[in-house]
Amino acid sequence: MPTPLSATPTVAVDDWDVIRVPRQLGLAAMAILGARAGAVVEDPLPGALYFFVPCGTAAGWAAENTQAIPQGERVPLPPRRRTSGPGPHWRVCPGEDGWLTDPAALHAAIADAFGPRVGNVLEGSAGA
Repeated sequence: MPTPLSATPTVAVDDWDVIRVPRQLGLAAMAILGARAGAVVEDPLPGALYFFVPCGTAAGWAAENTQAIPQGERVPLPPRRRTSGPGPHWRVCPGEDGWLTDPAALHAAIADAFGPRVGNVLEGSAGA
């Protein structure tokens, strides 16, 4: 039974899929996306951010350290007024323009948030 401080898990309806991203990676991706981020929920217990993406995105999603949650799965969905914890809350509230983040932009932001890999030499850097 949900408490007043918890979010009621809600079935992911036909309007969107969800990408679950670890908190630190998700915050970095949000910073990269800026105003291009759609609605985002933070759930402190697993330490995750949930990005809402177009329906069908989950089927082809492949980004390191993330999990695609397809339609019909449960995700925490706090009341629109809850913008801080404790418990699940909105990092970016759903706006009049909708809930969705462009999946290509999210994928690129996640890749950028990881930064250069150890052992990879950047073009134009010493040793190249």
